[in-house]
Amino acid sequence: MNTIKLAPLLLIFVEVANKRSFSAAAKKLGMSKSAVSQQIKRLEQEIGQQLLARNTRGVALTAVGQTLLNRSELLSEHLSQTLNELDQVKAEPSGSFKVAVPPFFEQHIVIPALKQLCLAYPKLKPELVISGQWQDLREHNLDAAIFGGDLRDSQYRALAIGKVAEVFCASPRYLQRHQAITELSQLSQHQYIATPWQQQHIQLLEVSTKQAQTLNLEHGIKTNTLSTVLEMLLHDMGIALFPAFLAQQQLANQQLIQVLPNYQGRAWQFYFLHAYQGDKPAHVERFYQLICHYFKQRNS
Repeated sequence: MNTIKLAPLLLIFVEVANKRSFSAAAKKLGMSKSAVSQQIKRLEQEIGQQLLARNTRGVALTAVGQTLLNRSELLSEHLSQTLNELDQVKAEPSGSFKVAVPPFFEQHIVIPALKQLCLAYPKLKPELVISGQWQDLREHNLDAAIFGGDLRDSQYRALAIGKVAEVFCASPRYLQRHQAITELSQLSQHQYIATPWQQQHIQLLEVSTKQAQTLNLEHGIKTNTLSTVLEMLLHDMGIALFPAFLAQQQLANQQLIQVLPNYQGRAWQFYFLHAYQGDKPAHVERFYQLICHYFKQRNS
């Protein structure tokens, strides 16, 4: 006897036996009444026993049918329990969660977001890749990435996180030792610290008038990370156009002073990238929400 072929027949039998009706069982199973009747006949032929007695009020179980129902219900319940457990596993994300983020995002935004994500989904195993360069999601097996600036053409979904404004900063000691700065033209007389993405032609916005203008400023010192720029500023090495939210603490305790407060640098738009074409998995959606929350909190 082929038990594998009998398994679906037994599940159909359980529905008919419990409901005492071919019509009700057919509706529950999404089958026609005749198809259900044929499957019961096949089962009875396979085991060589009559299981159901048909009458004007529906169907009744034979003694063999009652015995089979008692045993088969356990099969049906076990299968339902197994499928429910699989649904729970599916609903609870697990395994690797690999994300690429810019070097200055991790401390106050990404790490707090990951902490909350892991509390909600403890089976996740985060892997954080810190990079200021474009990271292709598929090439680097990434679940998500945070990127700032002009996006490349790609098939990935880009969700806006927010904009980062840049302000001119310097240490009090540097400003005490050098000429006061009240006009943009005076910046050329100072040591300007720049990053590779800050070109010699700097795009500026005058805050009061909202007018854009370009400043031609030669680089005095160059470095490729914002953390290094911050250290150079704190060591009195010059002036830099620096993301305001990264210097919050230093500006608050006056380790740094904002210079020319009526001018801001380019507002860099940051995006949350993912490759899902339909609905995002719950943990990816939650991570995006957390990133936006901590970003807004940091920029408020």
